[in-house]
Amino acid sequence: MTRAVGVGLHSGQRVELTLRPAAPDTGIVFRRVDLAQPVDIPVGALSVTDTRLASTIEAQGAKVHTVEHLMSACSGLGLDNLYIDITAEEVPILDGSASSFVFLLQSAGIELQNAPKRFLRILQDVMVSHGEGDQKKWAGLYPHHGFKLSFEIDFKHPAVDTTGQSVTFDMDTGHYSRDIARARTFGFTRDVEHMRSNGLALGGGLDNAIVMDDYKVLNSDGLRYDDEFVKHKILDAMGDLYLLGKPMLGHYRAFRSGHALNNLLLRELLSRPLSYEWVTFEDERLAPKGLAQLSPAW
Repeated sequence: MTRAVGVGLHSGQRVELTLRPAAPDTGIVFRRVDLAQPVDIPVGALSVTDTRLASTIEAQGAKVHTVEHLMSACSGLGLDNLYIDITAEEVPILDGSASSFVFLLQSAGIELQNAPKRFLRILQDVMVSHGEGDQKKWAGLYPHHGFKLSFEIDFKHPAVDTTGQSVTFDMDTGHYSRDIARARTFGFTRDVEHMRSNGLALGGGLDNAIVMDDYKVLNSDGLRYDDEFVKHKILDAMGDLYLLGKPMLGHYRAFRSGHALNNLLLRELLSRPLSYEWVTFEDERLAPKGLAQLSPAW
């Protein structure tokens, strides 16, 4: 068990998280312990009720906002079963990346469970899109023996355009905590005033986000990766996709996607039962290398 205290990116509220291991087949469950009657909110693609600027899940009228960075860390570390007690309605932003959550989860100690790990395997291409012409964005899932993500951005902003615009991250050959987890969320000063007038970004600042004016990055320490912007989009996508609650075997490809389109993609996938199957591997040698290493107990 481990604890963290921070503030919500949008709410600015102080919040405490307690991470506790859960029994096999529990899944990942957020628990709003600040309510008079605590409410459990199991993660699931259909429990997502809002995708404006972040992913929000809800059950019995109780909500938890901005779950994607913590869920991304769970995905990167291969965690299936976890209770997350939370004392407010938004996950703390911490440093704006997933690296603090990786540290917390590893500090708590990851237990190997005596139960087969279940994967959702993509069998057929599934794709969703939004907009037309210059405004078009899309995301898709394709069969692949492993878990791979390819993302391309197009912000038309001087500071972003000079960095890497596309990245492919493969769990078989990459290292999540080194290659992806440290990428921070980012925003533009021109949007902050509008967001704050709408009660958003109240906890945001240079210590937990990359902030840009019309021309440059304002953070004195610069970027953590040469392609930190697109890597953060992959970090977000890993968190959004892990709202399935189980690891995926497939290749996610996207252009300018975000939380809304990622969740739409999961809903489209689940609405087409022939496009996926649930699998386990009795023999670890048959599992994809990168995912087998995450959970050597099958």
